[in-house]
Amino acid sequence: MAPTGWLGLTSLGTVHTAISLIAVFAGIWALLRYKEITLRTRLGQVFVWTTVLTCLTGFGIFQHGGFGKPHALGIITLVALAVGALAGYGRLGAKSRYIEAVAYSASFLFHWIPAFTETLTRLPLGAPLLPSAEAPELKALTAVLGALYVVGVTLQIKRLRGDKPVSPAPVRAGS
Repeated sequence: MAPTGWLGLTSLGTVHTAISLIAVFAGIWALLRYKEITLRTRLGQVFVWTTVLTCLTGFGIFQHGGFGKPHALGIITLVALAVGALAGYGRLGAKSRYIEAVAYSASFLFHWIPAFTETLTRLPLGAPLLPSAEAPELKALTAVLGALYVVGVTLQIKRLRGDKPVSPAPVRAGS
């Protein structure tokens, strides 16, 4: 096992966590400001690219042994980002805007699963709140996150179906 530092994280784990926090905050900000994550805004671009970096740095973390569920989630996240990008460029037909919303919202959800898992199984240091990633409480929390995702995507799709134009502001500095 690699030596650990801040909060029991390796150097790569610390970088990975910092990048993921940027992605999460960009995603929250984009959702609050534009009601969606899209590459048509700077916030969406920051979210997507920091999420890609989060996945790539995560592939080098083997704190729990070899390739595991977090690595599989990283691959699924990259696929969701690719689908979102294709849809955002209109490459997936008439339903592209809906597919984009579903895909980017899924990649946003995928940040929260390891965030809660790692936080609740690591903190407080020496006496974490949950004993393992298999704790029933985490499974319940994942179900709640899934339900919130369904509600959020439903609201996004309703908004996209509305009569008013829904494209966010054009990309500009500071967006």
